[in-house]
Amino acid sequence: MPTQQRAGLADPRPGARPAASWAASAVVAAVVVVGLLATVVAARYTGASDSPPDGIIDAGPVVRWALPLVRVVHDVAASLTIGSLLLAATMVPGRTRQESASLDEPRRAAAFRVATAAAFVWAVAGAVGVVLTFSDAAGLPLSDPTFGTNLTGNVWSIETLRVGLISAIAAFAVASVASVARARSVAVALTAVSAFGLLVLGLAGHAGGSADHETAVNALAAHLLSAGFWVGGLIALVVLRSHLDDALGAVARRYSAVALWCFVTLGVSGVMSATTRLGGWSDLATAYGVLVLVKVLAFVALGVAGVWHRRVTLDRIDDATSAGDRAGRGRLFARLAVAETLVMGLAFGVATALSRTAPPVPETVSNPSPALALTGFPAPPAPTALSWLTAWRVEWLFLATGLLAIGLYVFGVVRLRRRGDAWSALRTVSWVAGWLLFLYATNGVLGIYGRVAFSWHMMLHMTEAMVIPILLVLGAPVTLALRTLRPRRDGTLGPRELLLGLVHSRFLAVLGNPVAAAGLFFSSLVVFYWTGLFQLALQTHTGHLLMTAHFVLTGYLFAWVLIGVDPGPKRWSPALRLVVLFATIAFHAFFGVAMISGTALLGGDFFQTIDIPWIGANDAARLADQQYGGGVAWAIGELPALVLALIVALQWSRSDRAESRRVDRRADRDGDAELAAYNERLASLARRDDSTPR
Repeated sequence: MPTQQRAGLADPRPGARPAASWAASAVVAAVVVVGLLATVVAARYTGASDSPPDGIIDAGPVVRWALPLVRVVHDVAASLTIGSLLLAATMVPGRTRQESASLDEPRRAAAFRVATAAAFVWAVAGAVGVVLTFSDAAGLPLSDPTFGTNLTGNVWSIETLRVGLISAIAAFAVASVASVARARSVAVALTAVSAFGLLVLGLAGHAGGSADHETAVNALAAHLLSAGFWVGGLIALVVLRSHLDDALGAVARRYSAVALWCFVTLGVSGVMSATTRLGGWSDLATAYGVLVLVKVLAFVALGVAGVWHRRVTLDRIDDATSAGDRAGRGRLFARLAVAETLVMGLAFGVATALSRTAPPVPETVSNPSPALALTGFPAPPAPTALSWLTAWRVEWLFLATGLLAIGLYVFGVVRLRRRGDAWSALRTVSWVAGWLLFLYATNGVLGIYGRVAFSWHMMLHMTEAMVIPILLVLGAPVTLALRTLRPRRDGTLGPRELLLGLVHSRFLAVLGNPVAAAGLFFSSLVVFYWTGLFQLALQTHTGHLLMTAHFVLTGYLFAWVLIGVDPGPKRWSPALRLVVLFATIAFHAFFGVAMISGTALLGGDFFQTIDIPWIGANDAARLADQQYGGGVAWAIGELPALVLALIVALQWSRSDRAESRRVDRRADRDGDAELAAYNERLASLARRDDSTPR
């Protein structure tokens, strides 16, 4: 068979591609239809679509039914967008040294076309969902003459509508770019944008008003994202099957590894989400509990199918590909994918109806305290010396992040040791210590009291931005990853290729400039505290997550450009790095002094509203706490800066010694030719001076 036919550029069977395209479209339509039917049945069973009781405003049956049905289309389209882009970015085999640059183009182009269509449907469904959500919440029928005015006046002020609009805008941007792009790097970027468009719905979604606010929101966000990649990847495989041809087995195997991670994440997040809505085992007998059990059965069935396919079907697809059995490979893949996608459609429909059904445990707390209403937690008691050891509140997302980071790093070290390579124990200790400190800061006393008191918040900030990053940078995680991750030889992008692309990207070249990193580190302090971002981070879970991520990442970037050993942009000389460090220390001291001498309360009316008794019941006491926080920023910030300066000086000394040894070795090899040439140069100048007439 000609090379182009093997690579998927031509199909020797006339009409095969159009027929396959129709079949793929039929499968997607079947998934949507199954999801819609499941939504209708589940909504009728739970009464989620029934008219509300008398006295409750109602937008009418059209809105009550259209809202969940549009959501099914939205979720399927969003998943297919993410899955198509993920395949185009990382799983579709690309050009290798032995292949022409055009061999992977039709495959990736097909994935981009699917992503364009799916993202457009996602954007339209998202916009329609925003309109229907407002109609349902306000109790205004779509035909009401004041509907348009009320919608435009409130679409950005109501969080649910705002995040829905942001998600739709992200989908439209993805559709616009994907319609003209074909590069793999663009696919990577669009995958990230698509993931953001889906993730933002979870961070401010159905569970946001739960009594266990942070656990519910984290679980919902992880649930949406893992389901999007898992379901979307499988549907994308079905749609793109005819374009993958001989690469089908390899792509399916790559997808299988991603699906396993998504399966685990989906299971854990599902359990966490259920625990916030079910009070006990008896609640499984309620209408809400029955839908949960249906989702569990679908989840288990998909898990069993996944294990079978990983152990049996994928090998058979490879055997059929090796034997040139195209028909057999197609039948095996159909058995792999079609039934699973229909079960996933069922799960989508049940999940949509579930989101419209009242859970046994009320999602809101009656008469909450101001602290509980704004932060999601009751006000903590006055701190004592024992609070540093006894105050704990688990934040599951941060806990999972820290444990995963430690586990992956230790796994990499073990892999290196098993193949006989050495790795510094001090680096391992530094990395583990950094993440343990992160877990203590976010789950311990700093994370608890930093949500209600400015001085404690500043201690949390300084720990996350200036102490933890130093420990993490000294762990050299990028170097470890590049030494342990296996490179891919088939033109696909794995973790190692993505990491290499990042550290050598123009984006990091700009941020990796010490001046840029220092400017970002300091300017973010000013922007964060003297704008509304600080208040947003205090009273919203999403803001708190973004604040923590920003503090750690900007601190890591600043420490990395000064003392990092991982690969990246060209390093500045130690002397110039010290100049940047001392300038940043001066600016940071100015920040602390501004806090100490400031007379205006920061954070809007947040601290006045929560009114923590042990801080003080008047603005003077709150201002004193804020000024004390400025002193904390000044004092704590100086010690990490001193550590950074000492490490830079130590690296400077080591580089000088290494350079001296290098010069000595070269002198031993060439008989110190450089010194001899220098002496000859001096002698030549002396002879010229002697021969010059006086």
